[in-house]
Amino acid sequence: MDFAMLLLRYFGTPDLAAVAPAALAEGAERMRVDFGMETDRPRRFALWTLMHMLGVAPDLDVAFKDEADREAARNFMDMAIALERDDQDG
Repeated sequence: MDFAMLLLRYFGTPDLAAVAPAALAEGAERMRVDFGMETDRPRRFALWTLMHMLGVAPDLDVAFKDEADREAARNFMDMAIALERDDQDG
C-alpha cells in the first residue's frame, strides 16, 4: 500500500498537517474498521503501521495472531524509535 494513498483514503489529503482533529479521529476509526475486516496480511500490516504512527494501533497480541507478524511489527516500532532519536539528535 502506498503511504500517500492511505492518507488520501482515510483523511482526504496526503498532508496530515492539514487534517482537522475531528477528521483525524474519523479517519482513525475507519482504519480500525478496515483493519478488523482486512484478511490480506501485507495490507493489514500496512494499516497497522499507519495506525501505530498515529498512536491508534491495537496492541500486537490483539492485532496479529501470527508471531512472525508480531515480530515484524516490533521491528517496525524499533526502527521508528531509532529514526525519531536520529531526528532529535539532528
